[in-house]
Amino acid sequence: MTTRESEAAAPLDLLDERLRHGGGWRAVARAGWERLRAGDVGPLPIVAGLVVIWTVFQLLNPAFLSSANLVNLLMESVAVGVIALGVVCVLLVGQIDLSVGSVSGLSAALTAVTFVNSGWPLPLALAAAIGAGAAIGWLYAQLVTRLGVPSFVATLAGLLSFLGLQLYLLGSTGAINLPYDSGPVRFAQLAFVPEWLSYLLVVAAALALFGTGHGLARTRRAAGLSARSTPLLVARSAAVLVGGVLAVRYLNQGRGVGWMVVAFVALVLVLNYALTRTAWGRSVFAVGGNAEAARRAGINVRRVYTSAFVLCSSLAALGGVLAASRLAAANQASGAGDVNLNAIAAAVIGGTSLFGGRGSAFSALLGILVIQSISSGLTLLDLDSSFRFIVTGLVLALAVALDSAARRSRAAHGRA
Repeated sequence: MTTRESEAAAPLDLLDERLRHGGGWRAVARAGWERLRAGDVGPLPIVAGLVVIWTVFQLLNPAFLSSANLVNLLMESVAVGVIALGVVCVLLVGQIDLSVGSVSGLSAALTAVTFVNSGWPLPLALAAAIGAGAAIGWLYAQLVTRLGVPSFVATLAGLLSFLGLQLYLLGSTGAINLPYDSGPVRFAQLAFVPEWLSYLLVVAAALALFGTGHGLARTRRAAGLSARSTPLLVARSAAVLVGGVLAVRYLNQGRGVGWMVVAFVALVLVLNYALTRTAWGRSVFAVGGNAEAARRAGINVRRVYTSAFVLCSSLAALGGVLAASRLAAANQASGAGDVNLNAIAAAVIGGTSLFGGRGSAFSALLGILVIQSISSGLTLLDLDSSFRFIVTGLVLALAVALDSAARRSRAAHGRA
């Protein structure tokens, strides 16, 4: 193997290893270039795409990057973003769930029926809706793992069945309004973080990032492995602090940061921790990379599949509740339309591989920002919704093409 090939096949910690040994920023830049050539593109394409989208729409309409529009953009991203977070889980294990839209609509209808029509206490109604989602995910897992039904077919059947159940629950009226003074509606429409607390949350996030990174680095050094240097950890946390403060300051010129957005980011961070720092997360990536190899390594593949489907459907149910709260109603259109496709597209556009084994929780966050940015920008330009479908489809095709190219590049460099 040549020197260039060996560098391309080096582990992902090569940048930090060179920093620790005084390689300098030139060596770091070269190592980063080699990683890109080897197919480890990370979130770079989607971040670059997001910058391009924002720049184009801002040039076409100066109101796009106004604080008021960005606040609305973020709030509108949450419901489908939560659903996309669940889709990431099933894609990581090499499966698919085509029914997330129907499950979200069913949970919205179930919440409205139990809370409004039947008078259940709100916590019980929410628990029933999310519990129903978890049960649906468990059912899918049994069909896939025990009966050998392809997840494509199992979830496609679920899409039709649960859409029918949603219509049955809503009855002849077809819609049930949620009280405007109820907790979910206030949370989704009117609850914003106080300005002082929003800055405090940014500081806490930066400190937590440094603390977790420093703890991981210390553990790796104790095991004789390469680890991120302390200056690099400080620089990373400082960048998060400065960027977060500037973003919060700008959003506070409008209505501020919604609690629903904070909850979504918290969910992303929790799932990211579970995927990157726990045995379960390592099992998810192992199963998605090669299920048979994972089985021979002693991993309970059936349990991993079950956890992924249950998480996906539970998050779809939660997203449905948030969408109904945002609208203050559950109706026949809940979870229908482009909700299903947007959730799946967001996970893929954000960088989660359709082939399994590669991706992160941040894929849902980045992907839904792209999709919602396109929707918001075209709405401000007063263009027909047909353009939104066309542009989103083109972005999705480009994301899948980049994923396929990166996968071939990793295989060519021995990093598949």
